[in-house]
Amino acid sequence: MKTYLDYQDIELIEHAAISARDKLLIRLLSRLGCRISEVLSIQLNDIDFEYGMITILHLKKRVNTTCSLCGAHLGRKHQYCPECGIKISDTIKNLQERRRIRALPIDRGTIEMIKSYIDNRHLYINDGLTPLFTINRHRAWQIVRECANRAGIPGLINPETGRERGISPHRFRDAFSVHAIKTDDSGDGLRLLQEHLGHASFNTTARYRKIAGDEHRNWYNHLWARESDATS
Repeated sequence: MKTYLDYQDIELIEHAAISARDKLLIRLLSRLGCRISEVLSIQLNDIDFEYGMITILHLKKRVNTTCSLCGAHLGRKHQYCPECGIKISDTIKNLQERRRIRALPIDRGTIEMIKSYIDNRHLYINDGLTPLFTINRHRAWQIVRECANRAGIPGLINPETGRERGISPHRFRDAFSVHAIKTDDSGDGLRLLQEHLGHASFNTTARYRKIAGDEHRNWYNHLWARESDATS
């Protein structure tokens, strides 16, 4: 069983889509490598058709939690303050949302797919904004699962836990990252991938190197290369 989708799998999933909307959703997830919330937030005026660029609003919540009484740092699972012992309520937690903007290139084939989608569909205008998609996260997850099932794509193995997991929108982000590293794992390549994915920490990007290649096995085999040569 695979640990990540390859682009043959993604093509099968895309071809299994039964509507232009679903096909475009899968294409953007796989070609942009964005989070599902970022893809669903794309507006018509975020797309530069001439230069092939899409402006993405980085949306990811983070929790910065401190005790309102003593100021102690609180973990996400804390129910009581470890310093003063008071019960932690949701009002104490300070939820922040990172809002950064990044402009991502997109291939010409996908730009043409967007144009065709717009030409054949009346987009809903809300408060002066024209969203490309008018579905929520739950529906997007359903679409991905349904298309994967129709394409006959089985679940994947989580490389960190060894457990099986279903096909979800985030698996396209993983596939994009692994494909990028397999194509270019140089220092510049990893830096550009980090910028493209919107990772604040390079360590988050670097973990895809382990998934992308057989580095551990190659390292291990190299340890015993002389022994193998001697017995051959």
